[in-house]
Amino acid sequence: MPPTDEPSASFLARIRELMDQLPPTEQRLGRFILDFPGELASYSASELAGLVGVSNASVTRFVRRLGYAGYEEARRHARDQRSAGSPLYLTPRPAGAPADSLAAHAQAAHDNIAATLRGIDEAALEAIAQAMVQARAVWFLGYRNNRSFAAYLRWQLAQVLPRTQVLPGPGETLAEYAVDIAADDVLVVFALRRSPAVVSAFAQRAAQGGARVVFVTEPSATASAGAHWVLRCHTAAPGVLDSHVALMLLCEWLATRTLVAAGAAGRQRLAGVEAAHEALGQLRAVRGDGAADL
Repeated sequence: MPPTDEPSASFLARIRELMDQLPPTEQRLGRFILDFPGELASYSASELAGLVGVSNASVTRFVRRLGYAGYEEARRHARDQRSAGSPLYLTPRPAGAPADSLAAHAQAAHDNIAATLRGIDEAALEAIAQAMVQARAVWFLGYRNNRSFAAYLRWQLAQVLPRTQVLPGPGETLAEYAVDIAADDVLVVFALRRSPAVVSAFAQRAAQGGARVVFVTEPSATASAGAHWVLRCHTAAPGVLDSHVALMLLCEWLATRTLVAAGAAGRQRLAGVEAAHEALGQLRAVRGDGAADL
């Protein structure tokens, strides 16, 4: 079992390593603790079970899988980490408002942003922006809800980067793109909750081929697909749906820094796009009365 003076990462790493092997009930418990590890230090086993909606027996089995003799030993370890000042243990759950209130959701978004930014190196984000500017092509990958994030970031960057694409296209498979990704490309992968296994497999293949892979996922993710950069976004929310405010902030920051890093070439492309808009008349100016100028 882990000694109490181990780094905080060792405790969370044990959960990440076991996540894929846990039954669904214990996976839910693991995800909750990864989002808010300080809760383990603050509550009894019964209180924690009630917060997550699992049985006391599930909590007991979970901590024993981590190598602890019982819940109290695991809680002492978490308390030691919190006392040592680990920021991961200082993020509270939203409190003081009903779970379905606007205030509770706003508090969750605030906490997710703070926790996400604490875990991301700004220098790494700057390096990603530079890599995307220098890349031959930038590809964006995401399935299910993740596709909307991939499409959003690609849409922002397409204004200054000459070759961008979301994968796969309608009716296409990832295999059809496997031979197109080159060593001087960047692949941005969104792989948050319940991302299909093929996403990690494709990212791994791209990384092995020399492409620089940015892997955007959640704190409980166990795999990084051999990525050069791994960005973990906190998405906990009071309700049944995840909060993606922190993720959208991350996309906004990446897009902004990439626009700056694109320099004169990026501004020239942006100017060309605007000139084409004007020439094609696709974007109509709106008058003060709300009507479009025809």
